[in-house]
Amino acid sequence: MPRLFLLLPLLIFSILGFLFFQGMNLDPNTLPSPLLGKRLPAFELPALRDLSRTIRDGDIEGPALVNFWASWCAACRDEHALLVDLARNAGVKIYGIDYVDQRDAALGWLDRLGDPYVEVLFDERGTLGAAFQVMGAPETYAVDGDNIVRYRHVGRLTWEVWTAMQAALAGPALRPGSPEE
Repeated sequence: MPRLFLLLPLLIFSILGFLFFQGMNLDPNTLPSPLLGKRLPAFELPALRDLSRTIRDGDIEGPALVNFWASWCAACRDEHALLVDLARNAGVKIYGIDYVDQRDAALGWLDRLGDPYVEVLFDERGTLGAAFQVMGAPETYAVDGDNIVRYRHVGRLTWEVWTAMQAALAGPALRPGSPEE
């Protein structure tokens, strides 16, 4: 029995080492979301530029990106040029959610850096962010033509992430002989 106790620390260390190395292969920006495979949550928020105008979930026309951002967010500034490029040169529809921000600061940001968004919703209190279970800005969702969430990315958007989002929006590749052909 005492020999078994001598092997116990080695067994525990081996298991912890295995779990550590498994975790090294995970992408911390790709987090599961209860929204994946589901329609956008129902919402209605004021438009950032015209608070008297309400934007609802049905006003989002996919395929599109839904990007949570804020003027106080340094990573949002880092990804903004890519969003402008996607909107202008790739024809990507992007809906912005100004998340827990001050309206004047957000408007100034868009005037200075460019406005890549089809619409910008003003989520002053973070209610839509809560419905999406946003962990912080920036966070971007890809939604398909039926407004089903197909991809979630936490953090700064990059060309590599955009490529993964495009693949998720395209769906699974058709197999030869499948009925969809």
